[in-house]
Amino acid sequence: MAVNEDVFKKVISHAKEFGFVFPSSEIYDGLSATYDYAQNGVELKNNIKKYWWMAMVQMHENIVGLDAAIFMHPSTWKASGHVDAFNDPLIDNKDSKKRYRADVLVEDHIEKINGKIDKDIKKAQKRFGDAFDEAEFRATNGNVLRRQSEIEKIKDQLKAVQENEDLEAFKQLIEDLGIVCPVSGSKNWTEVRQFNLMFGTELGSVAGDAATIYLRPETAQGIFVNYLNVQKTGRMKIPFGIAQIGKAFRNEIVARQFIFRMREFEQMEMQFFIKPGTQEKWFEYWKETRMKWHKSLGFGDEAYRFHDHIKMAHYADNAADIEFKFPFGFKELEGIHSRTDFDLSQHEAHSGKKLRYFDPEINESYIPYVVETSIGLDRMFLAILSTALKEEDLGDGKSRVVLNIPPALAPVKAAILPLVKKDGLPEKAREIMSVLKFDHNCQYEEKDTVGKRYRRQDAIGTPYCITVDHQTLEDNTVTIRDRDTMEQERVTIDDLANIIAKKVSMTSLLMQN
Repeated sequence: MAVNEDVFKKVISHAKEFGFVFPSSEIYDGLSATYDYAQNGVELKNNIKKYWWMAMVQMHENIVGLDAAIFMHPSTWKASGHVDAFNDPLIDNKDSKKRYRADVLVEDHIEKINGKIDKDIKKAQKRFGDAFDEAEFRATNGNVLRRQSEIEKIKDQLKAVQENEDLEAFKQLIEDLGIVCPVSGSKNWTEVRQFNLMFGTELGSVAGDAATIYLRPETAQGIFVNYLNVQKTGRMKIPFGIAQIGKAFRNEIVARQFIFRMREFEQMEMQFFIKPGTQEKWFEYWKETRMKWHKSLGFGDEAYRFHDHIKMAHYADNAADIEFKFPFGFKELEGIHSRTDFDLSQHEAHSGKKLRYFDPEINESYIPYVVETSIGLDRMFLAILSTALKEEDLGDGKSRVVLNIPPALAPVKAAILPLVKKDGLPEKAREIMSVLKFDHNCQYEEKDTVGKRYRRQDAIGTPYCITVDHQTLEDNTVTIRDRDTMEQERVTIDDLANIIAKKVSMTSLLMQN
């Protein structure tokens, strides 16, 4: 078993054991690719939402929010292209009976070649030490150049079969590359087929009156059909954005990797409406801005990279992903897309309603172009959880499991712990709890030794533990313990609220954006 798979299994186990994520309907043996966010998970999820909303809406005077309905008129999805073009190319392995996305198989093959390049670079770094020049090595080393050329050739082939929608050539590419099933190890593949990803249902209580509608596969269209309402009522001037957090639904045939790919998921999206011709400038602006947002969490620059799309979606003239290094490799975390005027033009044509913006600066009306930022909330949750989970050796045969979640995002901000369950210490601890709980999600714990309670709080990522002891009753001071350093400091109860507020504030994160 590869180390990353072992780590990923520990993440999944920890998520259930410590109340972050439960399998949905578990008492009925569960439902594939659906999960419930537990008591600590929902707090972390809400904090991620808050961080995104504050960075996107509160920090920008020209971006406002929206909460559109999940159900929309069926014509919405015809206009957006989802009815005709929202498909995944899938292929089955006849021996393992497993189904895969054909494009992902090829992209994973490319990633393996990239892995070989990385190994060559690490060997050279070890050999040459401080004298090593990576850029020169990449530009001159024969093995690296050969492998890079191979990657570019495969990318060109993948782009061609996708753009031409040539499913026969798609299968041939997989066979030519010698791609094997990760489960069976065989090359016994079926044909490649297209599957539409939308969930259909019926509207109406009488069968004859029922109309087919869809669970929305993305939240963006709710923004587009409301763009003019928001612009007029908010007196918005271009450029301006509309942000939304909401559920979306896709009938993923290949749903796996825990909460990374689910059929019911949550998106945090912002559509930024701009003047035609300025899309390149704004595309680059939002790429840089969104990457800063991610890196502010302190997981290290090496955890992120940009990936330019080989095949554009039907609405885009430019697209890039921010990929994150999950335990199972670099995968998409957020997409930045230049959507042109496709969506608004399509909705104008299908609805017969004018969706133009009158620009007083040039005295003209036009359909705005759009640059989109779209992040999967569940993937963001998984990125934080999998990176924060650590097993630390404390020496003398002791260890601890700790979640180094950024304090501003931690589910519980502070735990209040009376040293013993007597002598008035619980009552004093409750007094502190009654003050702090108005501003922070706190926990009161009195069971077991204080050491065991520290370990439990470490495991759920609580950044600060406040211990009430006998000295507290004498001088009104408590011990505050830092999760990451395990250092303890004596502070007065009067200063406690300000200390905690400063330590867990989102301001420090937002100022880095």
